Amino acid sequence: MNQKLKVGILGGTGMVGQRFISLLENHPWFQVTTIAASPRSAGKTYEEAVGDRWKMTTPIPESIKKIVVMNVNEVEEVAAKVDFVFSAVDMSKDEIKAIEEAYAKTETPVVSNNSAHRWTPDVPMVIPEINPEHMKVIDFQKKRLGTTKGFVAVKPNCSIQSYAPVLTAWEEFEPYEVVATTYQAISGAGKTFQDWPEMKENIIPYIGGEEEKSEKEPLRIWGKIENGVIEPASSPVITCQCIRVPVLNGHTAAVFVKFKKKPTKEQLIEKLVHFKGVPQELQLPSAPKQFIQYLEEDNRPQVQADVKYEKGMGISVGRIREDSIYDFKFVGLSHNTLRGAAGGAVLCAELLKSQGYIQSK
Repeated sequence: MNQKLKVGILGGTGMVGQRFISLLENHPWFQVTTIAASPRSAGKTYEEAVGDRWKMTTPIPESIKKIVVMNVNEVEEVAAKVDFVFSAVDMSKDEIKAIEEAYAKTETPVVSNNSAHRWTPDVPMVIPEINPEHMKVIDFQKKRLGTTKGFVAVKPNCSIQSYAPVLTAWEEFEPYEVVATTYQAISGAGKTFQDWPEMKENIIPYIGGEEEKSEKEPLRIWGKIENGVIEPASSPVITCQCIRVPVLNGHTAAVFVKFKKKPTKEQLIEKLVHFKGVPQELQLPSAPKQFIQYLEEDNRPQVQADVKYEKGMGISVGRIREDSIYDFKFVGLSHNTLRGAAGGAVLCAELLKSQGYIQSK
């Protein structure tokens, strides 16, 4: 690529915005040239706006420190400086919907980490290895918005990454009933232990809205485009509990599955380790070479040992075994702020570029 695409980060001072900035520091295709945030940050350099709230383990990139933060509400001015934007704004759901569509209507593609548009019928919600064909619904969305280049695309909730890819790999065995409990890291709430000291040595058995997302979003990912919208699948039926645990990064899932066509354990493992998708075939920059790894040890996957597998973009699975009530059970692990948030959105943008939906203005 001769010239990198110019990228804006909406909500660039928050935790997910920071993750976008750190991930894109040396990206071969994309370069962060513009950062927009709330009016209180606007006019300050990025370094000044973030202050002591930088939460990444690596320092603020030198190329970013002196960028003057723009007002995210000045849509036309921000959009004029970029080829596309990543959205990580912290607003109400209605405000997010409105501002993301406003950017799209300036002919600026929006790749969102937010949940606001996940159920807008003509907005694709994509895990690139699973449903890259859903990006085609963008053509219908453009007609609704009256755009030629502008659109909104989203990535799904972080909580489903540790089991939805696994169930997809097992599709031919027809899973029809799933029980999942997710044990979710505090960074999923945009927190560190410094921000949230009461989470040390603690578990909270409730995360607002998370269980519905965990049960319903996989069905939309497995759905089909019909009459210009995405119609969710009806199976498998998923019931979920979501628990906040004292872990910084990494969502673990304990999952029970019933199949219509009962496989062997060996068949399940074989399907996992050979599962790949378009990102692997195209060798997209952020794609893991091996999407899912299977770990034979009884005490794996573990957050400390496995959460950074494939730079946090891969899925780790272990403890596949037969169950006395369900057919099989397993444990999955994914990195919630990499594969589950900013990294997943970057991979979506790479897919969109490869499909021709994101181009230089």
